[in-house]
Amino acid sequence: MASSTADSPAGLSLEPQSRRVGEKAIVAWLFLAALAAVLITIAIVVALLEPAAEFFRFVSVTEFFSTARWTPTQADPEFGVLRLLAGTGAAVLYSCIIALPAGLGAAIYMNEYASFRVRQVLKPLLEILEGIPTVVYGFFAVAFVAPLMKDNWWTWLPGQLGEEPGTQFILAAGVVLGIMIIPTVASVSQDAMAAIPRGLREAAYGLGSTRMQVATRVVVPGALSGIVASFVLGLSRAIGETIVVLLAAGAMANLSILPNDPVFTMTAFIGRTSTGEIAYGTTTYYSIFAVGALLFVVTLVVNLISIALVRKFREVYE
Repeated sequence: MASSTADSPAGLSLEPQSRRVGEKAIVAWLFLAALAAVLITIAIVVALLEPAAEFFRFVSVTEFFSTARWTPTQADPEFGVLRLLAGTGAAVLYSCIIALPAGLGAAIYMNEYASFRVRQVLKPLLEILEGIPTVVYGFFAVAFVAPLMKDNWWTWLPGQLGEEPGTQFILAAGVVLGIMIIPTVASVSQDAMAAIPRGLREAAYGLGSTRMQVATRVVVPGALSGIVASFVLGLSRAIGETIVVLLAAGAMANLSILPNDPVFTMTAFIGRTSTGEIAYGTTTYYSIFAVGALLFVVTLVVNLISIALVRKFREVYE
């Protein structure tokens, strides 16, 4: 037995050596994947910076953020991006009002109340909902949600809120945006809740807590960092969505957040203008890149805030 061990030292050393080579190959592949993501981000920034800088040769930053009107395609163009920011903010606001409580409620139900069989049905259905193309959501907003709301508008509301909307208005787009990001919020939040140790739940039940108390006072606070991350993922998707707001929110750059007003978002402007007939090298052409750069900065700020919140509320369990 001793001789066989002594006769095969090379055989014993081959397996660790091959394992080390495989691990190095995997690490190298992961490094290349991370490097590719960084390089793609840098390429996007570079692609936006030069045309955006060209835009600001003709339009000052002060004018860009303070002008009252956004009319880039008219004979006497004005470039007041605040109206686009307001439209984007309104779309995100209404989508979050729908998606955040609904997504969190779905996550709590799936994780704390639903049986294993029910969870096995609900989660794939949510993932299917997440995989539906956005253009389908856009036509759903135009063909079903907007006419339904228009025909049943709350005319008893005071002032401008009681005015019946047109065929395109921000609430219809916001509702469909909210429906679209519910699966993201629910899925990520449920995964965060599932990571909470079972011992915490059992200790709470042992103290006489009800299921609702365990869910709202133990599980949700413990999974708060993951829930915040799910909210920000949904928020980022709502900010960057194009087709739904392009089809359902209208194309009027109104400085309004009223639900029955049409608005123009940053993504809708980029989508509509870049596919239209505009001359290369004009200020209107370069305005697409300026708005794209601003959208990039807004998304970056949202993600930085997300990172800070996740670090603040992160819980580590052993």
